[in-house]
Amino acid sequence: MNYKKLLFGLGMLSIAYCQSYWAQAQSSVSIIPQPKSIDVREGAFILHPGTAIVAKSDDTRKTAALFNEFLKSGSGFDLKISLIDQDRQAIILEESNKFDNKEAYSLTVNDEKILIKGSSAGIFYGMQSLLQLMENHDGQVVIPSVNIEDEPAFGYRGIMLDVARHFFTTDQIKKMIDMMAYFKFNRLHWHLTEDQGWRLEIKKYPKLTEISAWRDSTIIGQYYDFKPFIYDGKKHGGYYTQEEAREIVRYASERKITVIPEIELPGHSSAVLAAYPELGSFEVKEGKALPGSIAATNQKGEPLDNDLSTDVPGYWGVHYNIYGPTENAFRFLEDVLTEVMAIFPSEYIHIGGDEVPKDHWETSEIAQRVIKKEKLEDEHELQSFFIRRIEKFLNKNGRKLIGWDEILEGGLAPNATVMSWRGEKGGIAAAKMGHDVIMTPNSHLYFDHYQAQDKSTEPLAIGGFLPLDKVYSYSPIPDTLNADERKHVLGVQANLWTEYIPTNNKMEYFLFPRALALSEVAWKKKEEKDFQEFSLERLPKTLKALEERNVFFRIPEANVQIERDNETGRHKISIQPMVANAKVYYTVDGHKADQTAALYSAPFLAPITGEGQEALTLKYIVVTPKGRSSNEFSVTIE
Repeated sequence: MNYKKLLFGLGMLSIAYCQSYWAQAQSSVSIIPQPKSIDVREGAFILHPGTAIVAKSDDTRKTAALFNEFLKSGSGFDLKISLIDQDRQAIILEESNKFDNKEAYSLTVNDEKILIKGSSAGIFYGMQSLLQLMENHDGQVVIPSVNIEDEPAFGYRGIMLDVARHFFTTDQIKKMIDMMAYFKFNRLHWHLTEDQGWRLEIKKYPKLTEISAWRDSTIIGQYYDFKPFIYDGKKHGGYYTQEEAREIVRYASERKITVIPEIELPGHSSAVLAAYPELGSFEVKEGKALPGSIAATNQKGEPLDNDLSTDVPGYWGVHYNIYGPTENAFRFLEDVLTEVMAIFPSEYIHIGGDEVPKDHWETSEIAQRVIKKEKLEDEHELQSFFIRRIEKFLNKNGRKLIGWDEILEGGLAPNATVMSWRGEKGGIAAAKMGHDVIMTPNSHLYFDHYQAQDKSTEPLAIGGFLPLDKVYSYSPIPDTLNADERKHVLGVQANLWTEYIPTNNKMEYFLFPRALALSEVAWKKKEEKDFQEFSLERLPKTLKALEERNVFFRIPEANVQIERDNETGRHKISIQPMVANAKVYYTVDGHKADQTAALYSAPFLAPITGEGQEALTLKYIVVTPKGRSSNEFSVTIE
């Protein structure tokens, strides 16, 4: 093949194509989260194998290489990475310190050049926007001419993944990290330990992976479906070696994501105590607690005969098991955290601190002696004493403690950052005390909740109802905070608890598209957001792109408009699917809609109903370009 002739031919085609492409250009382009400012101009850049990426530093070359990986998986070709400025078409990555925000960037596209300016993180985010700008037209990769100036509203933009209730492989987590980077998230909160499983290799304590990482069985159905519980009879578990965890940290770091590990304490410790019962609140002799304790429960939640050598539980909920406030337990936790800090360079180490039942401490002679010795008011102050002890250790090692809002109980540790999950109350209180806050309220950001009011139409979830528009509506800064207090709100995070999420497809179903709404909550100021524009203009193209990337998202309800037709007086129905190029099949007689039903092609008039007759019901499904079908949706025609 004559390569020079090919490039010349592509160049001539590019000129002709740019002229015709502008006629089709839209007033807005489909980038999520939407940039702070964007100016669409005439013309387009045609990407082809002869295009070079000019990247002069090691960091920008890494970003260029990651861009190439993504490009090749979608288009089948990658680009040359060069140290030298190109006379011909090129993508130029130019490091700049002109931005006050280290994650800010500018992106300029014209017929001949693409120029991205920013710091290391800014250039990376500019490349993610560039990837989202790409469109395939008649076999060519086309990028509209634009000028973008962009920066995030919040410095902390996170998602929490619980791998303790159900284990996910490193490949699955890497795929999630890729998608997080694509939508400009920068924190992965990795929930590694729980009552139901311990997921990280700790070399000093091998029984954590031999025993604590595995449960013999797991309950089926919702927690309240069967009494007593019914178990699936399948062993479940797994753990990440330290090398695997370091690989996740490295992989995320290249994509400008910091991994924050969570080691739960003093509660949610049943898995640990199954392996090391002596770390609990009761003296142990031959694997048994001394008489009178309630140190352990069986799989049904019933007290065991003081036997602390229990299996890792396979049912959910808050468990009584809790670390004892003993030197033995503190030594164990400090040893664990020492190995954790060697793996995770994160400034923050998350210690949980939530849902700590005090029953054991109330009945524990060991705990009561500590309360008396330290002159503490009650078990709540004992929890604060416990957290403060761990914080001192972390601070001494150059790290900061972050925990759920229960760490406020009994007095907040001096330098702690609070994650406010029980609504915003804890976050508001912490900010008013001068502590930094991450907003993650269960009212708006618990992604394990149902996505439809009719729960029978959805996969099993823990409960609640969190639709896409409610996620989008959230504003991380409460109105009750003054200007100084608002500075303590560092950002926002969604939490994906996995009691009822055992598979990768289900994980992605619960994440997307709600994570797309969250990305805009985290990137844009409250007054800059527009849900109608987000959902009708940009979301459909983005979901189509996700399907092409084999991401298993929930197919959202279509935008259905029902209005009276002035000429006939009948209802006129229009249906716009939220996935670009999707098909809609519908019925209007209340019966099942599937792919045997009528195919929607244009707005239509509903049947005529007589006086006194019940309203008709529109039922429909959305079928994506690759053939995935949505749940069946219904709307009353009235």
